[in-house]
Amino acid sequence: MKNLLQLQRQAHLTKPSLLIKDRLRDLDSLRRFVVENKLELCEAVSADYGHRSHHETLLHEIYPIVDGIKHACSHLKKWMQVQKRTVGLSNFGAKNRVLPQPLGVVGVIVPWNFPINLSFGPLISIFAAGNNAMVKMSEKSPRLAKLLMERIPRYFTAQKLIFIEDSGGIGEAFSQLPFDHLLFTGSTQTGRKVMAAAAQNLVPVTLELGGRSPAVVLADFPLQIAAERILLMKYLNAGQICVTVDHLWLQPSMVQPFVDLSKQIVVNRYGTLASVDYTSIIDKISFERLIMVLEEARAAGATLISLLPGAAWDAESRKIAPHIVLNAPKNSALFSREIFGPILPIQTYAQIDEVVAAVNAGPHPLAFYPFSRDAKQVQSLIERVMSGGVSVNDAVFHVGQHDLPFGGVGASGMGQYHGREGFETFSKMRPIFYQARTSSLKRLSPPYGKYADWVLSKIVR
Repeated sequence: MKNLLQLQRQAHLTKPSLLIKDRLRDLDSLRRFVVENKLELCEAVSADYGHRSHHETLLHEIYPIVDGIKHACSHLKKWMQVQKRTVGLSNFGAKNRVLPQPLGVVGVIVPWNFPINLSFGPLISIFAAGNNAMVKMSEKSPRLAKLLMERIPRYFTAQKLIFIEDSGGIGEAFSQLPFDHLLFTGSTQTGRKVMAAAAQNLVPVTLELGGRSPAVVLADFPLQIAAERILLMKYLNAGQICVTVDHLWLQPSMVQPFVDLSKQIVVNRYGTLASVDYTSIIDKISFERLIMVLEEARAAGATLISLLPGAAWDAESRKIAPHIVLNAPKNSALFSREIFGPILPIQTYAQIDEVVAAVNAGPHPLAFYPFSRDAKQVQSLIERVMSGGVSVNDAVFHVGQHDLPFGGVGASGMGQYHGREGFETFSKMRPIFYQARTSSLKRLSPPYGKYADWVLSKIVR
């Protein structure tokens, strides 16, 4: 990996500032790869999961990448423009500029849950900014990693883009490489280790971590619409999404109607656990962890509601039916870590202040999902509850908006990318001062006199 990094760094130093035509060419090569290999990509991801619907991969991984590339290409000329800035009063005739320049070689560590989106999504910003990239795939995505390693060389040289398979144990070594920037997407626990490893070389990091993202439905919002929208994103990918609704706040009178609606909605969408549209849990360890979480909650007095007929789970296919959990104790595993599965605990509140206090008592979530048609109430919640991002009257949709930055805050991450913010994250926004032909600062040198007093009287008041 050190040799590969050196290969890419030398390529960057040979051509340190790519022209817009070069960047557009790289972005188009990304697009061509994804479009021309979309079927094989879907098959590889499904094989790694045990089963995942091709429609889910196409809708939530392939399409966002193609659309994101179009967005970047259409805005790249504006993003690359040198920015003019204001010059101080004491230096008339000088010029201040900010020049976006490529950082060099960016490392990307990709999780298993959306491995196409979370590898090629960052590459859009990285290539738009004119960088080279090394991408380490998850050890839980071996088939996809092999496909990428086999086919990417048809579209990119190793000097530009390299995918690396993780057969186990290379993540730490990858994190310790002296990249010009490192992007990690994954758990908060692993993010701490990545940041510590990167710190050895003072490598700047962007961390996209997990977070227990809450949704809250206020009394004025139609419960049917809320249920349809929340459940769509909660059970997409069998709940294995960092920005999904982790838990839901409802007023007590809403709980049973929400449960009744949920049973209808989920059966209409999936029918049975064997549905080809419903995704498996990624591996046996994760499957067993989720079953343990459910059984622990049941033993502590919680009510488990399976939303599909038949068995609540199947070990052979590693599928767990969409569940709602009522009355789970606050000290249960459901509330101690991100669930990352098709389990939706419901908590009740009498006053909205209870929700605000509960969310603020924990680490900042990656996302927050308030449902209300009262604009003042929504604005109040946005101001009082800090999170990485917000979708109002829906869930997750803020992530797919190419003109909005994506990133966490506090324990849910640091830094952001997507759109212009992604371009700037992977650029050095370099300040440049151009002195005027005749500098007025000459008159501000010792011995100081009346001119210095006059200047100070204008700017220090």
